[in-house]
Amino acid sequence: MLEQTDIDRKRRLRFMKLVATSLLFVAAIIFIVAHQLKGDHSWLGYVEAGAEAAMVGAIADWFAVTALFKHPMGLPIPHTAIIQKRKEQIGASLGSFVGENFLTRDVISSRFESATIAQRLGEWLDHESNAKLISRQASAFVSGVGEVLEDETIQNSFEQIITNRVQTLPAAVIASKAVDLVVEGGHHQVLFDSTLTGFSKFLEDNESVFREKFSEESPWWIPALVDDKVYVKIYSAVSSFVEEILQDPSHPLRDDFNSRIQNFRTSLSESPEMALKAEEWKQQILNHPEVRSWIGTLWQRTKGALIDAAKDPNSQLSSHVVNSVRSTGNKLANDQGLQTKVDRWIIDAAGYIADEFKNEVAGLIESTVNAWDTKETAERLELQVGRDLQFIRINGTIVGGLAGVFIYSITQLLG
Repeated sequence: MLEQTDIDRKRRLRFMKLVATSLLFVAAIIFIVAHQLKGDHSWLGYVEAGAEAAMVGAIADWFAVTALFKHPMGLPIPHTAIIQKRKEQIGASLGSFVGENFLTRDVISSRFESATIAQRLGEWLDHESNAKLISRQASAFVSGVGEVLEDETIQNSFEQIITNRVQTLPAAVIASKAVDLVVEGGHHQVLFDSTLTGFSKFLEDNESVFREKFSEESPWWIPALVDDKVYVKIYSAVSSFVEEILQDPSHPLRDDFNSRIQNFRTSLSESPEMALKAEEWKQQILNHPEVRSWIGTLWQRTKGALIDAAKDPNSQLSSHVVNSVRSTGNKLANDQGLQTKVDRWIIDAAGYIADEFKNEVAGLIESTVNAWDTKETAERLELQVGRDLQFIRINGTIVGGLAGVFIYSITQLLG
């Protein structure tokens, strides 16, 4: 089914053909009338000559225009139906013409240099609706890629990458850096306080258990009253000692703890034995079933979280993409230096594409034209340019008539 534009072209083509053909018939009628009456009116000789020449011009131009697309009146006259016979050469010439005159670095560069592509692109990206459009398209791409990926293959590769990466990291060095961070932030003292607080709570929660155990271990001959007093004394001393440490930031035991932490850090960074031990600990952790299970499911959880965030237009990921796109667009729209760089990249890329692929484009045009049906090709071309060609017939009729009058006038003057 023809598109509406093709239907309009076909209608206009038929109308112009009717106009051009009508002029031929008008010239023929004028010729017949002038020929019959010129004996009584000598001036009709000019009319007859003009009409005769107009018919000749109309018929000649009708033949020329028709011969481009088909055989005039269906007669296989040599050198007619030119487009049908030379379709392959036309396709090759058209492809070569486009490649040599349009797809060149100089033509594309001059066009792109005046287009201010980078600035216009930046202004377009800085609009929130456009940024959201890009975010949606990016989300659809991420979701689509996530759905088609082979999870088992990706998961194995993901696990292998993480494991190999951890294997290459020196455990002792990483641990010593971690200790530095903990000490610099005073977090080791927080850990120390938390441990003491937990120990104090443990003693409090299990006082009856400790009392019973103390009684069981005490000699039978010691009176229960003495046991109770000794236990209370010991329990109170321990509790008081713990509370004393918690309340005194400069307690000697804290200094001792600091020294031990620093010694541990030095051993990690300097002792080969400790380094070897740290590697053994790292390997034990990596080989632990729970750790391997966690690494094994990491891809699935990462993929699921990424797809969920991509599908949710209100997620932080979507908002971050929108903000990033708008920020990039704003900078591109206002930074002339960046615009110059981006425009140059685009021009270089377009020039490279033109140089590298113009033969492919020309070949595409040629193969497309060659794939058309011969008759269909002629009809397509006639539909595109046939209406304008009808003016050749109209002009031929008019110019032929004027030429006929002129020639007849000359002969009359010379006779």
